[in-house]
Amino acid sequence: MDYLAAKGHLALLAPGAVLALWTLIMLFWTAATRFPAMSKLGIDIKAVPPGGRGQNLEGVIPDQVNWKSHNYTHLLEQPTLFYAVIIILVLAGGTSPLTTGLAWAYVAIRIVHSLWQALVNKLPVRFTLFLLSTFCLLILTIKAVLLTLGH
Repeated sequence: MDYLAAKGHLALLAPGAVLALWTLIMLFWTAATRFPAMSKLGIDIKAVPPGGRGQNLEGVIPDQVNWKSHNYTHLLEQPTLFYAVIIILVLAGGTSPLTTGLAWAYVAIRIVHSLWQALVNKLPVRFTLFLLSTFCLLILTIKAVLLTLGH
């Protein structure tokens, strides 16, 4: 670990750690809004048939409550590529101010995307945020490909 710290590679891993923490915050926010909504509707979690899933609550609990769950799912989709790419960059020696800045930009945009989706959820803005974060990820990925193919 001293090698990673000495070379500044830990700086590139930090955005991944922050995004993982944010994902768990979204999970807890989902639970904190979903369970009270279920209770208000008289849904007893102990009486849910075997195999019941959160998707079964679509159209049952208010959409605004489900938005948090939708975003939690989104945080387990594309960001999995982000985690892999930053690890590849660290292992390939691709830590630089550019890659670290892009990684932080990706995380910041994803957090704003989460808040927007969970609270407002107007598609044009949400999609723009998604595109911006995807652009950051694309540049990071191209950098990772170039570094690894070049060795």
